[in-house]
Amino acid sequence: MHAETSELLHRGDLNIRGRMPWSSNGTFLVDVCLDGEATQAVYKPHRGERPLWDFPGGLYKREVAAYELSALLGWDLVPLTILRAEGPMGEGSLQQFVPADFEQHYFTLYETGAYTDQLQAMCVFDLLANNTDRKSGHCLLDGHGRVWGIDNGLTFHQEFKLRTVIWEFGGAPIPDRLLDDVAQLLEDGLSPPLIALLDPFERDAVLTRARAVLADGQFPVDHSGHRYPWPPV
Repeated sequence: MHAETSELLHRGDLNIRGRMPWSSNGTFLVDVCLDGEATQAVYKPHRGERPLWDFPGGLYKREVAAYELSALLGWDLVPLTILRAEGPMGEGSLQQFVPADFEQHYFTLYETGAYTDQLQAMCVFDLLANNTDRKSGHCLLDGHGRVWGIDNGLTFHQEFKLRTVIWEFGGAPIPDRLLDDVAQLLEDGLSPPLIALLDPFERDAVLTRARAVLADGQFPVDHSGHRYPWPPV
C-alpha cells in the first residue's frame, strides 16, 4: 500500500482544492489522481515560501528530509513526503494527507496518557531533526490511534535551535528502544536520500545530535524557559 501511494504521489496529476488555513507559507490541499486511483496530499511549493533570515530557501526539502529521517529510524512519525519537480506552482514537497481528529493535539494527547510512547518518540525525533517549530497542533491523531508529526520545514539547521512544546518528559530516561534506534542510525550512517537533501554541515550536525542523545540518555530540559514556539498550538 505504501508503494502504491508513493507511486501515486510521484506520478499523479495534482489539482488544487484550496489553501490550508493558518499557514504562513503557501500550503495547499490537492487531489492526486493517476490511472483511476486518487488520494489527497498537502502541497508546499517553493514559490509559496516566505523568506526567513535564519533559514535558507527551500524549506520544502526539509519537509522531505524529516520524512526520510523518520523512515531511517523506523519510527514512521512523518506522513509519506516526496519531492515533486513539477506542480501547479512549480517544484515543492507533497505529503500524504492525514485524516485526523483536529480537536486533538499534543496537549490533549499527553493528558490522556494513552500516547506516551509515540509522543516520546516524537520528542527524540525533534531533537535529532533540530525542530524549531513543534507546535501542539503539529501532532495529529488519525483514526487508528497513530500520532503523526507534520509541518517539519523548520528543521535540520546546523545550529541548535530546538523549539517545541514537548517538555513534559524532561529529565526522564529515554527508553532503550529509542536509544537502540539512534545507535543504529550512527552505526549505519545517514541514508542516500537524506544526504542529498542536507548540506555537509547539516549532515554532521544530525550525527552530532545523535551522539549527544546517546551520551545523555535523558529527555531534554528547557532551563531557559524560552524554547517554546509561538503560538504554542
